[in-house]
Amino acid sequence: MEEMCACVRVKKETEEIVEKFHNEKNQLIGILNDVQEKYGYIPKQAQETISEKLDMPMAEIYGVITFYSRFTLAPKGKYNISICLGTACFVKGSGSLLDRAKERLQIEPGQVTLDGKFSIDDVRCVGACGLAPVFMVNDEVYGNATVKQLDEVIDKYMNE
Repeated sequence: MEEMCACVRVKKETEEIVEKFHNEKNQLIGILNDVQEKYGYIPKQAQETISEKLDMPMAEIYGVITFYSRFTLAPKGKYNISICLGTACFVKGSGSLLDRAKERLQIEPGQVTLDGKFSIDDVRCVGACGLAPVFMVNDEVYGNATVKQLDEVIDKYMNE
């Protein structure tokens, strides 16, 4: 019963977001952005509601969501660690940052720890190539990153 209530709530809240954008198809990115901000990801119920309200195929909406790395189909951890694997970062060792994060948290990119505290994403560019290698925790950027620094940051958030 509680799950059904959540679906009804997501539908209603998503309808309000779509209406804020005047039900215009060309506002899909803005709509998806607002849904992502609200839930931390784009729930299936929200996708279905957007499809219905904009009279767009679900496949088209899914295509936009999966094209842009900013959008996600699954919830993230309280602390989402994004490790840049773009060329500048990768050449400067970001692969070892990713390996260490996976080892420490015992999860793979796209997964969330059992306690919901951490998730890991491997991203292609965060726009901070001059600071390579780079990782982010939520919106905080850590440049010229080292495995030691990553460990310190993970320890800090583990103790919160």
